[in-house]
Amino acid sequence: MKLDLRDIIQVPGGRIPFEFQMDLTQMEFYGQRPMAEPIAVSGVVRNMAGALVLEGTASSRLHLTCDRCGKPFLREKTVPLDTLLATRLENGESDDIVLLDGTVLDLDELAQTEFILAMDTKNLCSEDCKGLCPRCGADLNLGPCGCTPETDPRWAALTQLLDDSGR
Repeated sequence: MKLDLRDIIQVPGGRIPFEFQMDLTQMEFYGQRPMAEPIAVSGVVRNMAGALVLEGTASSRLHLTCDRCGKPFLREKTVPLDTLLATRLENGESDDIVLLDGTVLDLDELAQTEFILAMDTKNLCSEDCKGLCPRCGADLNLGPCGCTPETDPRWAALTQLLDDSGR
């Protein structure tokens, strides 16, 4: 969505609201497509004493797979959009300010970039997910598996001493 800010650039107190849906369903992350639903983007661009400020949110429900236990789960994701906008920069480049193309703002690009950068690199179905047993593959969230604990080979001599003294 392109937003023309011509009407508020020279008008302190001016504002332009926006609301649209963005489709990123074809975008892959680590071989998966978590954004299976549209992303709702809404907010307002305001002229505050000559400075253009964009405030809003981008939100969707993500379809994820737990990195520990492998189960699919859903998670709501809301990303704040808070950005300063400018038609030109006085001192070169700035990471904090988005430069407009004339008087037009490309909201799709801005919202997509912010949403993607806010994606988590590790997804867990819950903070206390126990994952899978590395030996038998049982889901440890459902209870302990039948595997005997593996002894660290560095402690093998001590284990043997304890077993011998117990006889």
